Amino acid sequence: MLNQIRDILLAEAKVISSLPIDKSAVKAVEAMLSCKGKVFVTGIGKAGYVARKTASTFSTTGTPSVYLHPGDASHGDVGVITKNDILLAFSNSGKTREILETVHFSRYLGVEAVITVTSSKDSPLGQESDIVIELGHIEEPCPLGLTPTASTTAMIAIADALALTAMKHRGFTKSDFAARHHGGYLGKKLREENEDT
Repeated sequence: MLNQIRDILLAEAKVISSLPIDKSAVKAVEAMLSCKGKVFVTGIGKAGYVARKTASTFSTTGTPSVYLHPGDASHGDVGVITKNDILLAFSNSGKTREILETVHFSRYLGVEAVITVTSSKDSPLGQESDIVIELGHIEEPCPLGLTPTASTTAMIAIADALALTAMKHRGFTKSDFAARHHGGYLGKKLREENEDT
């Protein structure tokens, strides 16, 4: 079992280290830095949990962001999107109906840009997007080859890279972080540091 656990960790680490990242990621960060509204992040299923985590990380690091559930979006919540906003969508297959519908109606409302993280720019979702960050073909280490694990790990890693790159280029400081993170251990630590200075 220990060897199996190690093999899975190595498989996921290999996926992250071999992601075909190119200038599309730079374009995504530039779009977020110039965005005058919010970055709405969407995904469903396991990719939905990635999207929730991404919105939280973005907000913490200076990029105002909100998770938009595709199911709720189809029942009116997509109306929160304006012309100043960006939609960031996660879907490994790029074929998920709920995500494609959310993109379509975001376009109808005039969203500034659609950025997607998906397996291929040639997927239906990729073709509907302004900026596509490709994952490439990812083999899941699941014994059945089905459970989304390596693909979602890759999505999280990409999202973190976007958030932290944007954070750096915003000149985001510890004080900025503290203003958004007053609870928990990190908030307490930052308050103590501020009291000492």
